[in-house]
Amino acid sequence: MAPVVSGFSKLSKTDKIKWLAEHHFNNDQNTIDTLVNYWNSDNGLQQLHDEFTENTISNYYLPFSVAPNFLINGKRYTLPMTIEESSVVAAASKAAKFWQTRGGFKAEVLSTTKVGQVHFTYTGDLKKLHQFFTKIKPRLFTSVSSITQNMEKRGGGVKDIELKNKTSEIDNYYQLHCTFETVDAMGANFINSCLEQFAKTLQFEAKKYDDFSNHEKEIEIIMSILSNYVPQCLVKASVTCKVEELPSTSLLSSHLYAKKFIRAVRIAEVEPYRAVTHNKGIMNGIDAVVLATGNDFRAIEAGAHAYAAKDGKYKSLTHAEIKDNQFIFSIEIPLALGTVGGLTSLHPLVKLALQLLGKPDAKKLMKITAVAGLAQNFAAINSLITTGIQQGHMKMHLMNILNQFKATNTEKEHLIKYFKTNAVTHSDVVTQIEKLRA
Repeated sequence: MAPVVSGFSKLSKTDKIKWLAEHHFNNDQNTIDTLVNYWNSDNGLQQLHDEFTENTISNYYLPFSVAPNFLINGKRYTLPMTIEESSVVAAASKAAKFWQTRGGFKAEVLSTTKVGQVHFTYTGDLKKLHQFFTKIKPRLFTSVSSITQNMEKRGGGVKDIELKNKTSEIDNYYQLHCTFETVDAMGANFINSCLEQFAKTLQFEAKKYDDFSNHEKEIEIIMSILSNYVPQCLVKASVTCKVEELPSTSLLSSHLYAKKFIRAVRIAEVEPYRAVTHNKGIMNGIDAVVLATGNDFRAIEAGAHAYAAKDGKYKSLTHAEIKDNQFIFSIEIPLALGTVGGLTSLHPLVKLALQLLGKPDAKKLMKITAVAGLAQNFAAINSLITTGIQQGHMKMHLMNILNQFKATNTEKEHLIKYFKTNAVTHSDVVTQIEKLRA
């Protein structure tokens, strides 16, 4: 067991690694070398990465890939995607190529409202609290004027503040439910700064409100924090084509393909076990773009899955139907994204990713990201209802298996050729490697 360490954050990066090696890796030199080998040779760039977070000892690399041929609202894009999972980028690219000859993807932002809350307790007359809130609401707005002035110049700011009674759920519990427009910023720091000031103003005004008794003046602030559930920060993306334009084989006509596809989506709408994996596939595409553009994929994940359960049951984020012989496949999803602030102006690859997309504003990035999720879902369902998911996935996974066995370039060349006409399974890859080496 490692000893308790004091002042670890104040150690140099080299000393942090020495401590880890001594107490967790038996001073293994390979461990030290691995961590140091992933440092960037450019000291300035390495320092930039070190300062993104705390107790940095090395860099953890993920592939930075691109998926071309995305036709979105009549404009062609190459999407940056940061993800390690085999086949995701290939699947997205394949879906993009399929739909570019069928009108491409359509996307629209439905709303961009974000939410934050001041959670507090109040013990007293509810009618008095409502009267108090009505009186001080204008002061709540003016109390954050120094925080909001720059955001307001860009078209954003605080949209509204509501008093919400939550005492039916927790005794004496109330909220200031606040809505915001943050334009091209993710806005977390802006929203939280406003909320903390609202809390201070609320308490200050309560203490001097004449109609409150002494105990009613003692409003207790529990916490002030933004919400990553943003059901009013919505984007919709869709594709459509004639049923006859869908894939067809000797075993599956276009019409049967459409019916099977719709039924697969319908299963994800009624069966939560399937819906979770269905939506995970959507998030493969969305997270990859979110990561590449320096946004918060954890917040996007949490908000998306909450939205999938908004009707009381967890279900698919996508929908498919046939209308007037038109196959329509769509997604509606909350995406609170930003293109200014945070890593967007610091991380060199994030800046490059946004350049690749034509320096989009937040709304355009929302559209692009939603399309990535829809494309990924289309590719996954297409595989599931035709060849099965493993055929394409395992072919993409082949290189990972070969690298696990430290295959040489000659071995890789031979085995890639072999598996072009043979199904990829882990056991068969091992067998073929052993045959080669024998």
